[in-house]
Amino acid sequence: MKIVSYEHESGVRGGVLIDDTIYDLELLLQGSRQAVHGATSSVREFLEFYGDRLEAISAELGALAGQDPEAHVGAPADIGLTTPVPNPSKVLCIGLNYKDHVAETGRAFPEYPDVFAKFASTMVGPEDEIGGAKVSDNLDFEGELAVIIGRKASEVSEEEALNYVAALAPLNDVTARDLQYRGTQWLAGKAVDGSTPWGPALVTLDEVGDPQNLDLATRVNGIEVQRSNTSYQIFPIARIVSYLSSFLTLEPGDVIATGTPQGIGAKRNPPVWLEPGDTVEIEIEKVGLLRNTVGKPQL
Repeated sequence: MKIVSYEHESGVRGGVLIDDTIYDLELLLQGSRQAVHGATSSVREFLEFYGDRLEAISAELGALAGQDPEAHVGAPADIGLTTPVPNPSKVLCIGLNYKDHVAETGRAFPEYPDVFAKFASTMVGPEDEIGGAKVSDNLDFEGELAVIIGRKASEVSEEEALNYVAALAPLNDVTARDLQYRGTQWLAGKAVDGSTPWGPALVTLDEVGDPQNLDLATRVNGIEVQRSNTSYQIFPIARIVSYLSSFLTLEPGDVIATGTPQGIGAKRNPPVWLEPGDTVEIEIEKVGLLRNTVGKPQL
């Protein structure tokens, strides 16, 4: 199942993407035998209520889409898509999680996942421009696989951790390197308003299969700058979810960016920085393609 959030005159609503057509999530649920709650208009609400039964409800909603004309919204090209989860409680990120990326930074392999946080204000959707050009001359790309939590997770084992993952999505962890390198903490470079696009859809784990064997590629203006596979992650997704849940409670809709492979602009010779007008694509096997343009500085 592919889950999206889209703009509607009543506000942002959740939808299901089936055969390049968006159907309203709340209206489809009205005819579902799996439905156990009332109004469920947002993706975060949907995950809170149904994150433990996504595979079962996915098949049912697919069948209902062809039977309920009122739920039909339209093609994605004609509808404004927003961030898949507009209001996540937490946006957590893992740094230094690909072997080749650690090598290009010259650092030692980490013993535990290197965790930092973003904020909802950094997140933008698949149709938005990438922000940050006003405050940074050193914007850098980082193609990543994002994990979206579907069930409340606290102190879960690595063996059970994937049962708490609802879906995956492409994410571009755009980083203002000049801000990042001003101190020992990464926050300033990682939390620029509107700098982190992700989406366009949440692809449920039952549709993707093994999340540890997915090809990932990043392109800038059509030129490939990163290519790897999630099998090269130092800390696999199950371990990341288990580790994070050992000291904080993960909630439905929380986003976890799982790290970027080698090839970032800062480590190229000479460095490659994103400029206004550049187009950045993050493509992940079975998960989707994210394409955004770097915005011009707002005076």
